[in-house]
Amino acid sequence: MDLMEAIRNRRAVREYSEAPVERSTVEGLIQAATLAPSAMNQQPWAFAVSLDRKRIGQWSDQATAWLLANLPETEFSAGALEILQRPGYTIFYHAPALVLVLAKSGGAQASEDCCLAAQNLMLAARSQGIGTCWVGFARPWLELPATKQKLGIPKNYHVVAPIIVGVPKEWPEPHGRMPPEIHWLG
Repeated sequence: MDLMEAIRNRRAVREYSEAPVERSTVEGLIQAATLAPSAMNQQPWAFAVSLDRKRIGQWSDQATAWLLANLPETEFSAGALEILQRPGYTIFYHAPALVLVLAKSGGAQASEDCCLAAQNLMLAARSQGIGTCWVGFARPWLELPATKQKLGIPKNYHVVAPIIVGVPKEWPEPHGRMPPEIHWLG
């Protein structure tokens, strides 16, 4: 699949088959992520990975419970409550793999650089027929000191992009895009 096709066909996948994702596949996706540009070539990223669907499911339950108890203190709107309370809802959608893109510092551009790495990872996955979904809902729980300690994430690292990875049951239909707003300068 060429680059533009991957860009056009990338989707947020929220239903995964039972197929596992191989460690070598995730390592390849991370290699693609590290090819992203970064400010002054700082490459401020690190990655945390789980390929344990059961453990990811447990974390999903814990994150949901935490969000339900603490939603007013998060950046999410009250509309998030409706999503979190849906019967059977699970933050990580029963995905077989979770990749956290981490910023190793709070330095200038670190988060933006990690976003570029995350996009590379998601496009590389799509080009290989693998689905991904950036799960922003999980970030507040993942950023808790107790969660970082439990998962083994260094306390001074910041979770920028929690991305679930797996083989889609099917590819979601595309959503329409608004035309770009362009302001020509000069």
